[in-house]
This record gives sequence, C-alpha cells and structure tokens, in this order.
Amino acid sequence: MERESRGFDPDTPNVARLYDYFLGGKDHFPVDREAAEQILRVAPEVRAAARANRAFLTRAVRHLAAAGVRQFLDIGTGLPRRENVHQIAGDGSQVVYADVDPVVMVHARALLAGQGGTTVVQGDLRKPGDILDDPEVARAIDFGRPVGVLLAAVMHFVTDSERPQEIVATLRQAVAPGSYLVLSHGTSDARAAAVRTATAVYRRASAPLTLRGRKRIMELFDGFELVDPGLVWLPEWHPEPGDTVDFTDGPQSSLILCGVGRKG
Repeated sequence: MERESRGFDPDTPNVARLYDYFLGGKDHFPVDREAAEQILRVAPEVRAAARANRAFLTRAVRHLAAAGVRQFLDIGTGLPRRENVHQIAGDGSQVVYADVDPVVMVHARALLAGQGGTTVVQGDLRKPGDILDDPEVARAIDFGRPVGVLLAAVMHFVTDSERPQEIVATLRQAVAPGSYLVLSHGTSDARAAAVRTATAVYRRASAPLTLRGRKRIMELFDGFELVDPGLVWLPEWHPEPGDTVDFTDGPQSSLILCGVGRKG
C-alpha cells in the first residue's frame, strides 16, 4: 500500500514490488532489489516469511470457504500471484480486490478483473469508507451476508496516527454477523536487528513500516472472536505438510503474527 497514488516510480522502492522480490517473482526493479537485499542481509528468513504469509492466506481462505463464506474483500491485495483468492475460494465465489498502488492496479486489472466473479477497484485502506461505498464493491458484495475481509500483511503499512483500530472497526461494522477478519501483521516482538533494518529500509519506500507488538495486534481483533488457535505465528495457524519446514528454529522466525476472527 502506498502513501499516495503517485503513479509509476522506478526510483523509489515499492512495497508491492519488494514483496514480489521476497516471493521470488519478477515484477521488480533494481531499486527494489537493492532495498530487499539490505533487509535479507540482516534477516534472510524474510523470504520464508513471505512464503509463509501467502500459505497462511491460502489456508485461511479455504477455512472460510469451508464455513460457507462465498464473498471476499481483499484489501491491499498486492501483485497477482499464481494462485489468487478467487482461485482458492473456488467456483461461485465473489472476490473484490482493492489496492491503492497504481503498480498493483495495472497488473490486477490485466490479470484478475472479470475472472470468475472478480472485481478490481482502486481503494485506500486508510479510507475504508470510500472502499465500502464504491459502486463496484456494492454491486459485487451483498453486505447482508457474511464476508471474508482479508488484510494480509497490510496493516503494518498503516501508521498509528492513521488510526488502525478505527479502520478495522469501520470494516467490522459494515459486514454481517458470521463474517470473518483474516489478518497477518509484522511484529516487533522478535529479531530486534531485523526490525531496525526493515523499518529503516521501508522508511525510504512507498510506505513506511509500523511493526507492532502482540498486544497491539490483538487489539485489531476487537469485536471479533478469534477462532482456534488464536493469534499465532504464521506456521502455527492450522499448518499443513510443508508449512513448518522453513521454521525449524522456531515459529517466531516467520516474523509475522496472524489470526482469523469471526463476527458474532
């Protein structure tokens, strides 16, 4: 997520392109690679953490689909991957992809829009009301029925002054009982050296990084009941074979806490 929609800028590290680099993608530029490598020199586990975040999102979407959720609002979607939310959720799902980043929009509109019940809108997470009021969103999603709100590795690009709890509360109030919040968030609870380096690198990027402790991340789930196993490290949330192989030194090396909450 960018601070503003500034258009294509190959000279400033871009958070979506950095994530793409960590995932082994090809949609990045020299400035992104240089910034990413600064982080990887201190925290090589970031590559595994990025993969683990995608794996968590996949497991969480499958969990929601198995619970009967057929509508998803994916905010801060990032650059399209090989397997995207509508493919994970399956036939009959309605998925809205929203991102403020113009780099993401170019790719998403080319690769995601109109595929099996998908809608792509430009929207700023810091202005959730604008996303909810978007006519395309209203056509795609029936807010009278349960919705899966997906905030995967995006809330740590919202500063404290931008009132992250109020952002999530606005989304919670808009969705029906039986809706879910899927959230993953980088934490300051582990790897102090990595935290310092990553924060410094992202300060020069298209969005600064605001890592939070467990207590602050837990507060984002206010109004939701956390489903088992609660707020945990990425490889601990309903792991499948292969999800823990990169984290033999401990799940905290995934650097990101995650959880799924249900609105009663």
